[in-house]
Amino acid sequence: MHEFHTKDLERLFGIPASQVRSLIRAGHIHPLKKAGRLCYSFQDLIVLRTAGSLRAARIPAQKINRTLREIRASLPAALPLSGLSIAAVGDRIVVREGRSLRESDTGQYALALEVIDQGGDLLMIDRRRADKSPQKSADEHFARGFALEDDGKIDAACGAYQACLAADAHHTEARINLGRLLHLAGRLGEAEQVYRQAVGAEPLLDFNFAVLLEDLERHAEAMAAYRRALTLDPGLADAHFNLARLHERAGEQKEALRHLLAYRRLTGSA
Repeated sequence: MHEFHTKDLERLFGIPASQVRSLIRAGHIHPLKKAGRLCYSFQDLIVLRTAGSLRAARIPAQKINRTLREIRASLPAALPLSGLSIAAVGDRIVVREGRSLRESDTGQYALALEVIDQGGDLLMIDRRRADKSPQKSADEHFARGFALEDDGKIDAACGAYQACLAADAHHTEARINLGRLLHLAGRLGEAEQVYRQAVGAEPLLDFNFAVLLEDLERHAEAMAAYRRALTLDPGLADAHFNLARLHERAGEQKEALRHLLAYRRLTGSA
């Protein structure tokens, strides 16, 4: 636990004392009182930092509250404050875990370019593809698609991702982002086609494909896709959680418990 005065929180996170009290009343943070000072867990600090960032980004209060509830419920019991970050991307809220971005509303993963500052110039570098000698035109289309998506120009972003895949069918990152956008737009058949045309194995692609199959109510296929994702990445906790839910729905309590325990072990949740 970390001891702070409310004025410290305002200085660190830009949140006034009244807002901190509101977050406590809403159940988003749970400080303990110790020797007249409030003690905050790392989860409390992440929620406070998130609330401050989203307020600064002018995200609507209702959406902030929903996101804080989801974030609080999914936070592991132990994690350095730098190990997870939440930000507004356009009008979306995303959770960055390592190199991955997860949308808080849908649970789907997005892949982005890394942005670094070098001599005053902003450079976008795809670290995952740095050693694959990608075609320059494909990466340019991907960068354009990501920028368009960030600006809320979804149709144009889809077109850019499609151009990227036309130049390089192995560009998994473009395929994941295109499939996700088509899914969110309700173009489920097109999204399925994009996922099925994937070349090579990628756990986040299988995960997003499984989410799509769930929405298509093809639960057996969704479970198979989640299992493929776990074969490729045994640490993909969300796949265990979703499998637990599907097994429970199917009345398979033993399998549901097995995946729920795996999820809790990976996230450190009680």
